[in-house]
Amino acid sequence: MTDEPDGIRLLLIEDSEDDAVLVVNRLRRSGLRVDYERVETADGMRAALQRHSPDIVISDNRMPTFDAESALRLLRDSRLDVPFIVVSGQIGEESATALMRAGAADFVLKDKLARLAPAVQRELRDARGRHERRQAEAALATSEERFRLVAENLQDVLFRFRPGRTPELEYISPAVASITGLTPDELYEHPELLFDTTDPEDRDIMRRSWQSPPEAPLVLHWPRTDGTRACAEQRLVAVYDGDEPIAVEGILRDITAEVEAAEQRRELERQLYQAERLDSLGQLAGGVAHDFNNILGVISGYIGFVLDELGPDHLCRADLENIDDAARRAAALTRQLLIFSRLQPSQPEVVDLNHVVSQIERLLRRTIGEDIEFVLDIEPGLDSVIIDPSRLEQIIMNLVVNARAAMPEGGSLVIRTRRVDQVPAAALGARPSSQHFVSLTVADTGCGMDEEVRRRAFEPFFTTRATGQGSGLGLATVYGAVHEAAGAIAVDSAPGAGTRITVYLPAADRPAPITEAPAAAGEAARGLGERILVVEDDDDIRAITRRVLTRGGYQVVDAATRDEALRHVQDDPAPFDLLLSDVIMPGMPILEFIQTSVRARPSMRIVFMSGYTADSNRRLPDGVPILNKPFSAAALLDQVKTTLSSDSERSTTTHAQQ
Repeated sequence: MTDEPDGIRLLLIEDSEDDAVLVVNRLRRSGLRVDYERVETADGMRAALQRHSPDIVISDNRMPTFDAESALRLLRDSRLDVPFIVVSGQIGEESATALMRAGAADFVLKDKLARLAPAVQRELRDARGRHERRQAEAALATSEERFRLVAENLQDVLFRFRPGRTPELEYISPAVASITGLTPDELYEHPELLFDTTDPEDRDIMRRSWQSPPEAPLVLHWPRTDGTRACAEQRLVAVYDGDEPIAVEGILRDITAEVEAAEQRRELERQLYQAERLDSLGQLAGGVAHDFNNILGVISGYIGFVLDELGPDHLCRADLENIDDAARRAAALTRQLLIFSRLQPSQPEVVDLNHVVSQIERLLRRTIGEDIEFVLDIEPGLDSVIIDPSRLEQIIMNLVVNARAAMPEGGSLVIRTRRVDQVPAAALGARPSSQHFVSLTVADTGCGMDEEVRRRAFEPFFTTRATGQGSGLGLATVYGAVHEAAGAIAVDSAPGAGTRITVYLPAADRPAPITEAPAAAGEAARGLGERILVVEDDDDIRAITRRVLTRGGYQVVDAATRDEALRHVQDDPAPFDLLLSDVIMPGMPILEFIQTSVRARPSMRIVFMSGYTADSNRRLPDGVPILNKPFSAAALLDQVKTTLSSDSERSTTTHAQQ
């Protein structure tokens, strides 16, 4: 619509040119800038309306072929909101009333045209007001539609709440259903549901915040049907009428994914911290184990020599046996340290789990004592597993010892074996597996563990026992041995409800071999004068090893360094039948030493001995037997005899030459 100061577009329906000029001049003399078009027929008016929209229409009442009533109807049909004023020489009251009902804004007699300009100005103002209201209403409708589209598609929940005696939820966006499980219609009808469905610890603080909005955001939680929790960050502002707060407006932002990601990040950080602790501990263990096992080997070796000289009834024999037993327990502690730090070499075999459990049943019964009810629940016909037998025994023993410690007042302990088709996902972690497993469960009726103890159960040196009553290595050893065997472990425990620890080991694809009972230590086979080169940098260990082998019927040459040993290998006229070498020694790397020795004496057999062998810079050839320190005289003689008596083609030499 043209603004009045810039002129108005007038459509004048008049059959008299003189009367038309009279009307226009009257308007212009009143200060109106008028641009007009005159028509006198319906077709003329229709064409004029199509060409442009006028600001106002002034029509004579009666013309030969057209009248004001028809013109008004035609204007109404065009759907233009344009003021319509009738100007007539004379008009009856009834006709004027009919025209006003039909939509005419006013009527002016031609002999009273002084009223025309004020009427036109008034109607133009009213028309502008209507136009501005329509624009505002259209803008508001557009804004509301845009808000609706944004609110309905926004993941954030937008809301407006009016507190008071009768709380009213004026608006809440549909995204609320994804957080709370409640639809907007449900909440409009019962606003209290929004508070009642939150976690119990969040309800009061949420209610208070909607009465008096805090400056800082709040994190609220809603339980879901799948057992998880939705997390939302709430931000609120108060709406005031003057100084009086009348409503709160805010946003609920779903931060469930961020919270879960943060929890996963904390768990990964905890696992990384745990791995770093294990790595540091492993480095410490590796540095200590070699020297410590050498010391234990010296103690055990000399005790063995003394025991051989004493009769069975000697008064000192029991004391020496106790010392020897203490050395063995110290060696077992070192092995546990090395197992979970991945430094103890593994010698996996196909093992019958039921057979191993049955073999150590008598030892287990002595370990747990008479105040514990001991139940062995073995499923017959189980698949075999692949694991180092000694580590399987350590797993069982450590689990039983921990279970026994949890029942100081007595209780019940069950060892159960089963075939398992599906391992719990929580035990496997991120490792997918479709193979069958064999499970070993040790369950007790003891004090149980709370969440913190359960989380740290496999942490090295973590123990709930009193100082001096536990090393904290038992379950750490179990964890290391199980994962080394590609297995999994699960803990089910609660305070006062006992503990059930289940170890899952992959089933082997073949049965365990039938093995003969090992010979007693005193029955170790003697040598036939074979030549053995002993390479060991510890003087005591070297002396003990030489003495055991000499007494066992072998010819022994020893060397304190690998360079010295190579000179013997290359220069001694008589060949050596076997090279017995420590793994951890200064100087030449072990692999280079073995390769050089085998090239000089291809028929020479190899046996390693070491307190530990794991070192990225010391790769060992495959197939070489390893005698773990500290070892007994019988174990040494048996290993040497077994290696020398092997007639099969040795993979040792082949691998060492590669």
